[in-house]
Amino acid sequence: MSPDDHAYAPSARAKNIETGVTIVPSVCPHDCTSTCALDVERLNSKRIGRVRGSMRNDYTAGVICEKVARYAERIHHPDRLMTPLRRVGPKGSKQFAEISWADALDIVAEQFLAKARQHGSETVWPYYYAGTMGLVQRDGINRLRHAMKYSRYFSTICVTLSDTGWIAGVGAKRGADVREVDAHSELVVIWGGNPVNTQVNVMTHAMRAKKRGAKLVVVDPYRTGTAEQADIHLAVRPGTDGALAVAVMHVLFKEGFADWDYMRRYTDAPDELAAHVATRTPEWASKITGLAVEEIVAFARLYGQTKASFIRCHHGFSRSRNGAANMHAVTSLPAVTGAWQYKGGGALYGHTGMYPINRTLIEGLDVVDSSIRELDQSRLGPILTGDHEALKNGPPVTALLIQNTNPAMVCPELELVHKGFRREDLFTCVHEQFLTETAAFADIVLPATMFLEHDDFYTASGHTFFQVTKAVIEPPGECRENHYVIAELAKRLGAQHRGFDMTPWEIMDETLKHSGMWDAETNWKKGGQDFHLGFETSHFLDGFAWPDKKYRFKPDWAAYGPRGKDMPSLPDHFDVTDNATADKPFRMVAAPARTFLNSTFTETPSSQKREVRPTVMMNPEDCAALGFVEGERLEIGNERGKTIVRCRPKAGQQKGVVVVEGIWPNRNFETGMGINALTSADPGWPHGGAVFHDTAVWIRKPA
Repeated sequence: MSPDDHAYAPSARAKNIETGVTIVPSVCPHDCTSTCALDVERLNSKRIGRVRGSMRNDYTAGVICEKVARYAERIHHPDRLMTPLRRVGPKGSKQFAEISWADALDIVAEQFLAKARQHGSETVWPYYYAGTMGLVQRDGINRLRHAMKYSRYFSTICVTLSDTGWIAGVGAKRGADVREVDAHSELVVIWGGNPVNTQVNVMTHAMRAKKRGAKLVVVDPYRTGTAEQADIHLAVRPGTDGALAVAVMHVLFKEGFADWDYMRRYTDAPDELAAHVATRTPEWASKITGLAVEEIVAFARLYGQTKASFIRCHHGFSRSRNGAANMHAVTSLPAVTGAWQYKGGGALYGHTGMYPINRTLIEGLDVVDSSIRELDQSRLGPILTGDHEALKNGPPVTALLIQNTNPAMVCPELELVHKGFRREDLFTCVHEQFLTETAAFADIVLPATMFLEHDDFYTASGHTFFQVTKAVIEPPGECRENHYVIAELAKRLGAQHRGFDMTPWEIMDETLKHSGMWDAETNWKKGGQDFHLGFETSHFLDGFAWPDKKYRFKPDWAAYGPRGKDMPSLPDHFDVTDNATADKPFRMVAAPARTFLNSTFTETPSSQKREVRPTVMMNPEDCAALGFVEGERLEIGNERGKTIVRCRPKAGQQKGVVVVEGIWPNRNFETGMGINALTSADPGWPHGGAVFHDTAVWIRKPA
């Protein structure tokens, strides 16, 4: 890999041994598909030093991101919450008084019971996401939900669209192993992601292949750090990836690169697909994507001529109203060329479908009442402001328990989210590590542990290891793990499930044994259990994960939701995006920043120093036409909201495309409202999913 200041190989390990610092294994818990194996310097029972990638996992391969390498800066931050708090001022004022744990939990339980008596149990909505990806500490909240018959949870903010698009064709969430790329891939295509910012390990393996002579292609609307290292960058317009993919198929069929023998054996409708894409020419796609015809043809020929071509499908290009259709179209490419047949060929989106983990004990799946309504996580704003459709025509949400997420910053339609949080009839308990903008709206705030302070276990999506961890240091102050909060509330609420009476380690151990996996202690000692399925199965050479074992060029979209009937039956451009108009001439992508991870790490000084301030990247020709200059204050907005950002002319994206990196805290914007004031809570097709990169906006000089 080329030198980069966010990548840390374990070069200091010898020094650590010489100085006598204890090195303790752990696993990164954050919302990233890498789930890196870590080596942590434990200075004493309460403090850590440096964090490094571990060599015990050959996907992590000793490399981790800058953010986690400096984790001591976060875990020992002076602003960490240390005691429970009770609100004494207006919501959002950050006026709190300290309170005991017992009193805080009593208040929460009393409020939940009172709200349920008034409106029914569905009025309470436990709300969470991926501040930790550990299965016990993240997902245990569902055990309380199901035991108490609180509103169920439709998790849509990250992977609903991408999961649907991949599984619609392949049949299961698994694929080829990225580790094959190192020695075998002749072409690596990173599609719709920026792993330099978000998943550095992909770059580790891609750059090993590139050093060996493989070509690297990046498909992304702007010139990311990943695109800077590519041989070819295809800067498509946001939401047009499906058009590019089917135009590539057009060339593959027309010029003889389609593998008919493979398709006859492994796919459902190759003749229909060939006839369909015959009209989807590069000229047609050029008008939609903004790419030159020559770019499309050159990429198609490169892909078609290269047997061992590997596509790493990322989440970014699916975060659009047509995201599932786009993912399916891209996923169809290796099925046309038969790239799955070759080591270093095929594709990967994620591996989580391969783990045999039984989540019943963790989540209380044995007490689920399917008649209870299921509310969409991404539609928090409409839900909290009384939208009857979003509420499924049920009672209002009047009580929230929030863990592992910061919706007052990360949810779409922030104006509605904040309006809802200010409701006087809404009781909110937030279990957090810092006084986030969500916690500022809370009635009760509870101090939470970080991953090095509790036990847990982790699936991965980017690799095939299942990993168990133990606490490395003691929690500071009065911080308590998520499981403690859930179990203590269960006692007060009268919730019945044996998982509430078990420790996290007991839940982990029983779950693993029941799932036919290594027990917790064995997994921890061995550094993780590898569930790699072998070449033939991971490349679907024994059949795709459907009863007929064939890849589906023609998915049954209607099976995923009623809006599936509106989707194209074969790979295509599905034109349902928030297209630019005369009033809103720009298409905005709200992409991840390098040293933030959603709302995490926004509090650390090194991240703040590197990111500087919220900016909008614009094509220099757009800036010149509008008279915008570097660093100028610009107002960006649409019918949902507006905010102020600074101008940054940047080559490498098309005219009419703008990019605002990072989820900066609302406090970093002059308006007090962040970029998600502009993004929509509309659900993607066919059955929901957040559309953060599908936003039309205007940009102008402030009045």
